Amino acid sequence: MSAAPEVPFKVSVPEAEIELLRKKLELTRFPDELDEAGWEYGVPLADVRRLVARWKDGFDWRKSEAAINELPQFTRDIEVEGFGTLNIHYVHAKSEVANAVPLLFIHGWPGHFLEVRKLLPLLTKPESEDQPSFHVVALSLPGFGFSEGPKKKGFASKQYAEVANKLMLSLGYDNYVVQGGDWGHYIAGYLTTHYAHKHVKGWLSNYTHAEPPTFREFPLLYLRHLVTPYNARDKAGLARTREFQSKGSGYSQEQATRPQTLGYSLADTPAGLLGWLYEKLVSWTDGYRWEDDEVLEWVSVYWFSRAGPAASVRLYKENTNGLEKASVADVRWTSVPLGYAYFPKEINQVPRLWLRTLGRIVFESEHEHGGHFASHEHPRELADDIRRMFGRGGPAHGVVPGKSGYA
Repeated sequence: MSAAPEVPFKVSVPEAEIELLRKKLELTRFPDELDEAGWEYGVPLADVRRLVARWKDGFDWRKSEAAINELPQFTRDIEVEGFGTLNIHYVHAKSEVANAVPLLFIHGWPGHFLEVRKLLPLLTKPESEDQPSFHVVALSLPGFGFSEGPKKKGFASKQYAEVANKLMLSLGYDNYVVQGGDWGHYIAGYLTTHYAHKHVKGWLSNYTHAEPPTFREFPLLYLRHLVTPYNARDKAGLARTREFQSKGSGYSQEQATRPQTLGYSLADTPAGLLGWLYEKLVSWTDGYRWEDDEVLEWVSVYWFSRAGPAASVRLYKENTNGLEKASVADVRWTSVPLGYAYFPKEINQVPRLWLRTLGRIVFESEHEHGGHFASHEHPRELADDIRRMFGRGGPAHGVVPGKSGYA
């Protein structure tokens, strides 16, 4: 396919934007807090005060910027049917192994392209000849990071899949595999729905979310669901899901119904953006010890993002039609090999049988530790799962023609 040329990219935030951030941080008006509130009411005031002070006077964005720019970054124009051209930012880390497997990594919210950073050396530079190697592409989804955001309503599942697929084709990867969690899970499913077998040859998800089987769509699976008792893992997962839905999913309701209203705070108030994201970084992980500068780098990518911090939350409304349908509703079952990596502190966990409504499951792993941001919390474990699924002896080895992963 013909495609716009690839343009090397370096993050370079204007000094005026950094100074504006400092001024806004200086003018922060903090809310009060109830005595002994802890995390019961949200992010503790002391945490936000500490992080705001560090962001204003101690955090060195230029140092983070230099580290980010060590990644091989590019931009490319992608034409999206009905939505014009979007300039898409992405990381493209190639292995020295010519037969490396092309792998598309898709981040979610409140993540971004840096979720792939710890995976890159593990996947592109195997530690032994027994390990497969991968060419890794990690895009910034439209409206995230340094990708251009859509300007029209209705940019939803089909369009996210179109952007991701066209990006891979433009890089010469006519066949590829996909890995993602959170929205990366859903978009990987949208990709298989529209491009299974022709382009997408397999996918591995670390976000265990699906709807229960219905008699109309999956009659045999539905009957199995009726007569198969849940095991201990399924019961624990459902309990965690119910707890999250009742106590931790308010953000999703707002983002899926009134993203513009929320957007004024996210776009104008750095302390507000910090609190909104930091809550998820802490509560969705499994005891991960976030360094303050690590948090501030993460949040700064949102603050300095090309389309602004508010743009990212609109995918909740577009992909659920304002909560009229589930995020996974646009995913259709295909026979493309599907794998799951289970991390115990993931926010949504459904019975394994439900996951069979999304595809032909050929690989499953279960980990003792880890939460929502698997690639950041436990990159080695996730990399091992990718290798085991797509490497020699794995159930999806050789799915990409001519790309075994080995020299």
